[in-house]
Amino acid sequence: MYEAMQIKNNYDLTQTIAASLFERFTYPWEALPEIGNYILQLGKALSLKEYDKIGEDVWIARSAEVAPTAFIHGPSIIGKNAEIRHGAFIRGNAIVGEGAVVGNSTELKNSVLFNRVQVPHYNYVGDSILGYKSHMGAGAITSNVKSDKTLVTVRYQGEKVETGLKKVGALLGDNVEIGCNTVMNPGTVIGRGTHVYPLSMVRGFIPANSIYKKQGEITEIQ
Repeated sequence: MYEAMQIKNNYDLTQTIAASLFERFTYPWEALPEIGNYILQLGKALSLKEYDKIGEDVWIARSAEVAPTAFIHGPSIIGKNAEIRHGAFIRGNAIVGEGAVVGNSTELKNSVLFNRVQVPHYNYVGDSILGYKSHMGAGAITSNVKSDKTLVTVRYQGEKVETGLKKVGALLGDNVEIGCNTVMNPGTVIGRGTHVYPLSMVRGFIPANSIYKKQGEITEIQ
């Protein structure tokens, strides 16, 4: 059911160290409550030749570049060749994939960034999954809590799909491009290969391989 939103149709699991986390579930939001415990288990199995354990429950690949002004709280894993830039704030329960970029003044919590994801400038990423090579333009953010604090639902073709969670940000498939200063409302699910115009307000499910111009104006990529 709701096949277009399923993990298998939006994410290349060969492009994340967390493949075995996602293999347990059908929909990406189902993995969100398990990220912290998964990191604690995975961290203990990481190669000491490739990763350093820094402080409490923070594992950083030796090939990663981490600015001295960045803050990383555990449990977190920073993958090989990742770049954590000046003033980045990683609040915990975070996996940053290989070759990924977490930029200046970007805040990250309870999220998984697949390999080569870029959140390089003034982004907030909370309770979210960002697929392989997805990119958020400067100032784009994920809103992860509804204003009335009720459980998050995903709008899908006129239906409301229950997540059972109070906090769900954005679930971006592989190769999604998010324009600058876009706000993704709680429970936004964007299919792989889709592009979102700058200054957009996005809600619910957006199909794969689309161009999102504004609410109600979505075209296929030719």
